[in-house]
Amino acid sequence: MPFGRHKPQDCPCCDPALAGRREVITAGLGLLACAAVPRAARAAPPLAPVRSLRVERSYTEDSFDGVYFRNGRYDREALHKLDWVFRDLSAAEVTPMDPRLFDVLHAVAQQLDATEAFVISSGYRTPERNSQLRSSRVSTVSLHMSGMAADFRLPGRNAYGVARAAAQMQVGGVGLYRREGFVHLDCGPPRRW
Repeated sequence: MPFGRHKPQDCPCCDPALAGRREVITAGLGLLACAAVPRAARAAPPLAPVRSLRVERSYTEDSFDGVYFRNGRYDREALHKLDWVFRDLSAAEVTPMDPRLFDVLHAVAQQLDATEAFVISSGYRTPERNSQLRSSRVSTVSLHMSGMAADFRLPGRNAYGVARAAAQMQVGGVGLYRREGFVHLDCGPPRRW
């Protein structure tokens, strides 16, 4: 769907009719997940009631610096702006990103006390673009194609240190691309490479 034409029902995270039920389900699932994880592995900070993000896109002047979650819900306008920043540049295609990705980035920024912007080199990728990048390091089922992943640099920060901190938090997938100097984060299951 083109930029700016999302409907509220397109994103279950934003649907006001599900807000109360979603919070109860989320809390219950969170308690179950915490019970299953050993105390030593619970390094991720709790998600803040107000969540913000600072991102810039490589090769463009697109950026977002603001709040995307408040009052118990995601801000639709902020999500649309973030979708634009994270779009597939090669196809000029925008897709609704999974808001949990922004939560992962927010949590990592908090953990690192980062005030600088994440410089995004890759967000959403069309399947065509992903197949063009095929190598031993590009998955044919990449979470980039689902709007659930981002590759980035954090200026002034060592990529290894960023990846290590994110991996210890166990909030999603973490990939370190040392030679290229960037980190991959996604909101899939905790894993690292």
